Amino acid sequence: MSGTALAFVEIGGWSPGMVVLDAMEKAAGVRILQTELNDSPGVCLKLFGWLGDVQAAAQAAEATARAMGAEVIAHVIASPAEGSEKAYEAAVDFNPLMEQSTVHYPENQVNKQSSFAVGLIETQGFTAVFEAIDTALKTAAVEVLAREKLGGGYITVLIKGDVAAVTAAIEAGKAKVEGLGRLIAAHVIASPSEGVLSLLPK
Repeated sequence: MSGTALAFVEIGGWSPGMVVLDAMEKAAGVRILQTELNDSPGVCLKLFGWLGDVQAAAQAAEATARAMGAEVIAHVIASPAEGSEKAYEAAVDFNPLMEQSTVHYPENQVNKQSSFAVGLIETQGFTAVFEAIDTALKTAAVEVLAREKLGGGYITVLIKGDVAAVTAAIEAGKAKVEGLGRLIAAHVIASPSEGVLSLLPK
């Protein structure tokens, strides 16, 4: 359709991917189409919208990734060719090794944000993230939302609560990772966008 565009954003780590997605949705009127995990620990975000919005969202992705020190590829395709969706829309795929789907579709997406914060701790090493989350739960009034595995020993655990509690919990949790594994990312998303909420693992 004329005037529309697609953005493809590849970033290392599921946690940085959700932070980037949140920034993109808050920067412009774009919608998440799907996310796809790849063999190396990383994720490809696929978004669509009007060209100007998609370009602004891609710029937000690059700026957010730079601020986190994460490598990112953000590319915009204007007026995608008819039939090209057969290449970029991935079919449902379940990875038995990771015990989860590698393709995530947004569910019940509407234009609103949550009233709570989401915290993400991503490590390479399961023991590290389990200790981090145990510490986080003992530090503040937060609850575990879900976990996401990417392969290669990478795992992300998500918590929720009010901004102050999640911030305190994430700070305490990430301090416990050293010596048990490698900290990949630790982030707090205040009032996560609907697209982020719709992609959270169950």
